[in-house]
Amino acid sequence: MLYIFQNDISMDNFLIIRPAELIDADSIIEFNAAMGKETEDTQLNMDVLKCGVRSVLTDENMGIYFVAEMDGKIVGQLMITYEWSDWRCRFFWWIQSVYVLPEYRQQGVFKNLYQHVYDLAHSDKSVCGLRLYVDRNNERAKKSYENLGISQSHYEMFEVELKK
Repeated sequence: MLYIFQNDISMDNFLIIRPAELIDADSIIEFNAAMGKETEDTQLNMDVLKCGVRSVLTDENMGIYFVAEMDGKIVGQLMITYEWSDWRCRFFWWIQSVYVLPEYRQQGVFKNLYQHVYDLAHSDKSVCGLRLYVDRNNERAKKSYENLGISQSHYEMFEVELKK
């Protein structure tokens, strides 16, 4: 499914939102590596990252990436993964791996990616809501989410990583 949006800044540029394909893997890997460095000052293991991205791109049960293109160039992305809610007997879609190239920020790229996913979720009876997490220090991202009407949940996130 392909969606075309008018760019917020320029009447001449159009933003194309589409599901990512395996051919987009290098861009997604590059974006995820940049996001890790930018938001958490983390150098991601590139072999693991490549495997992880390719896994999603080849198995939609794991998730789905959406990319935003402008003038034939991928300028943004997000990924959806799924969480089953036994309380609701439906899925939450988790928005993850959000990244927009710095020179394309503040131009409606994320807004349109989010709107596309919101519309898909809203029309899918198996989905009860959207969720995302954000690094507690990423104030710019928090502000962007709030501006789109995404509110902070009453849940706090805890985790334990299993080293293998």
